[in-house]
Amino acid sequence: MDDAVKSLEELCAERGMRMTEQRRIIARIIENSGDHPDVEELYRRSVQVDAKISISTVYRTVKLFEDAGLLARHDFRDGRSRYETVPEEHHDHLIDLKSGVVIEFHSPEIEALQERIAREHGFKLVDHRLELYGIPLKKDGG
Repeated sequence: MDDAVKSLEELCAERGMRMTEQRRIIARIIENSGDHPDVEELYRRSVQVDAKISISTVYRTVKLFEDAGLLARHDFRDGRSRYETVPEEHHDHLIDLKSGVVIEFHSPEIEALQERIAREHGFKLVDHRLELYGIPLKKDGG
């Protein structure tokens, strides 16, 4: 991890949160996730580190981190809330409807278009989320 980027644990400490060992484990698992896990997946990963962690502890910890503005919740049409740390830089998501894989991307052209649309309607854009849903194109040319 880049020294300039603070860990989730450090950000929690800055906000005065009491960091139990179980919260530390959950924070590390979230931070090291290369995907957008739901609470059940976070629980599965957590009990591999500490079998005493309960699913209710994971739910409470995720809610605490989300309420503190440290986690972003996404609902990618699969009926599950999925989470990621709040990114340093904005990105959007492309969701594969067949596999559930989430691809993060950044497009300066899309960002500029959204800014322009907001201005044309008399607004200053302060936040947005873009989620694209698709199915893979056939690769066999058929």
